[in-house]
Amino acid sequence: MLFSGGMVIYFTTFFYTEKNVSNKIMRDDQPLRLLPAVDKILQHDRLTPLRARLAPEFLAECARRAVAQLRAQWQTQPPAQADELAVLAQAVELTVSQAQKLLAPRLKKVINATGIILHTGLGRAVLSETALAALRDIAPGYCNLEIDLETGKRGDRHLHVENVLRELTGTEAACVVNNNAAAVLLALNTIADKKEIMLSRGQMVEIGGAFRMPEVVKKSGAKLVEIGTTNKTKLQDYAAAITPKSAGILVAHTSNYRILGFTHEVALKDLVELAHRHGLVLVHDLGGGVLVDLRQWGLPYEPFVSESIQAGVDLVTFSGDKILGGPQCGLIVGRKELIQRLKKNPLVFAS
Repeated sequence: MLFSGGMVIYFTTFFYTEKNVSNKIMRDDQPLRLLPAVDKILQHDRLTPLRARLAPEFLAECARRAVAQLRAQWQTQPPAQADELAVLAQAVELTVSQAQKLLAPRLKKVINATGIILHTGLGRAVLSETALAALRDIAPGYCNLEIDLETGKRGDRHLHVENVLRELTGTEAACVVNNNAAAVLLALNTIADKKEIMLSRGQMVEIGGAFRMPEVVKKSGAKLVEIGTTNKTKLQDYAAAITPKSAGILVAHTSNYRILGFTHEVALKDLVELAHRHGLVLVHDLGGGVLVDLRQWGLPYEPFVSESIQAGVDLVTFSGDKILGGPQCGLIVGRKELIQRLKKNPLVFAS
């Protein structure tokens, strides 16, 4: 209290003692102090069934995530009331939930209501009952994937489909990789690594997942030479671009879009003739991979593989999991000498 000129001034000071501060901190942090140790969670009987299904380190990681989840939740919204047993039970249940998520299969059976039958995001083609029956027969055991049963020596895994593709397409030989993008990559790397490959500007397609043809060409090691314009590419455009560094011509079927109106594309047979006259390889990327004329079922025309082979195309690439209705794979058919080179390329095992 202070007297000044007839006025009385009061000073009120509130002091936190060390004990008061300590008590305040305890009250604020009390829920976090109740968080159980990971070892204590792992010893809980509720986790007994999971111990038989998950390795200890994975189960421990689930417990750590559970504790971290509770800590993050309580730092923003502390519980009104909490006791040690209740917090332990909550942490155990969160651990079980984390473990169940880890064990649950990610793929789910869904209904395709998009209107797109061959939807790449929904697993492409549905396997037929015949294919599923063959899978159930072979998959549970070993098989002669790369063993010649007559000699007992290492065989060629591609032969299982090569003989069938010979009959269906008229090809000399065939090769199987993971998908059609891999097929194009392997073909270009084999014939045009550090060399030039020509592609019309009107065929620089983008496929699912934002993969673009120019990027595939670049990854193959080939140098892309853009030919013509978006709407018009002529035979003389290709002829004028041929240099001593040229290795081939890539023709990409634009199955997911059409350019209409004032347009022009070079006929496949004319490109084949030009390529062979200059000792170049012609690669035809057909995308979906049609083996028969779809017009017999009232569907629009799509070029089919045997047409390309008959036109003299050196290598044709296409998907096995679209119109063909098989599992995901990319197929390459064409001249035997070139297919043999593809099979010897180390990339065939990474494709």
